[in-house]
Amino acid sequence: MKNVKMLALAGATVAAISGNAFAADRTDLHASDYKWLQFNAMYSIGEKPDNPASGDQHNYLEMEFGGRSGVVDLYGYIDVFNLANETTEDGDKNPGSGTSKLFMKFAPRFSIDAITGKDLSFGPVQEVYFSTLFNWDGLNGEGVNSTFWGVGADVNVPWLGKTGMNLYGYYDMNNKEWNGYQFSANWFKPFHFFDNKSFLSFQGYIDYQFGADEDETAFVPTTSSGGNIFFGLYWHSDRYALGYGLKGFKDVYLLEDGAGALALESTGWSHYLSATYKF
Repeated sequence: MKNVKMLALAGATVAAISGNAFAADRTDLHASDYKWLQFNAMYSIGEKPDNPASGDQHNYLEMEFGGRSGVVDLYGYIDVFNLANETTEDGDKNPGSGTSKLFMKFAPRFSIDAITGKDLSFGPVQEVYFSTLFNWDGLNGEGVNSTFWGVGADVNVPWLGKTGMNLYGYYDMNNKEWNGYQFSANWFKPFHFFDNKSFLSFQGYIDYQFGADEDETAFVPTTSSGGNIFFGLYWHSDRYALGYGLKGFKDVYLLEDGAGALALESTGWSHYLSATYKF
């Protein structure tokens, strides 16, 4: 992996955000264990990358899960697209399109505080992790098969509160090579509570890749940097949630916008509608 010093500095860079740290009690590793599971019925409009010659909309069912058990902090989801396998005028997951039916993200993090038994909190940093991330779709050796390895922290950000931050090195499992880095952050901020104990939340994430090798000669040319950011407004009750998300893309997955034979659109905005049942 090139420029490994960047990963070593990740824990220090997140401390630049002002705030106070709150150290976790690690005398009992499982004292604060929890888990959650929910199913999201989703509809996407304009998701990138997309082919201008085809549609840009699809429905999907998402099983989303997470929790904490001892030293392991986990987040993940599995998406199943075009549930009825329909052919629609605006659909980008139509039968015969060659697109994958599935996508999975799996992101386990391992608490260095809990593993070592030491309180590593400082400034706004609450806890430090060895972080991993895996992205897979249903295409074996041709689609998305990527993994990320690095360090992360829970950081107390003004107003947002606890925000997960991670700095990874990116490994392309298709090409069997390291290629750049990714910074990721995610947040969940309840900001208005109703009398019936339901609430509104501002939630979202950012994934930004950088330091990658460009390939202008590829069938779909790639760039050195790119990513996406998601802003969501959601209503939550104990059992249900409804939400709208606005997502921005810039050369997402390092695909150069409008370049190459396919002229894929990898830059722009998309909209997401969501209805959730919580288990």
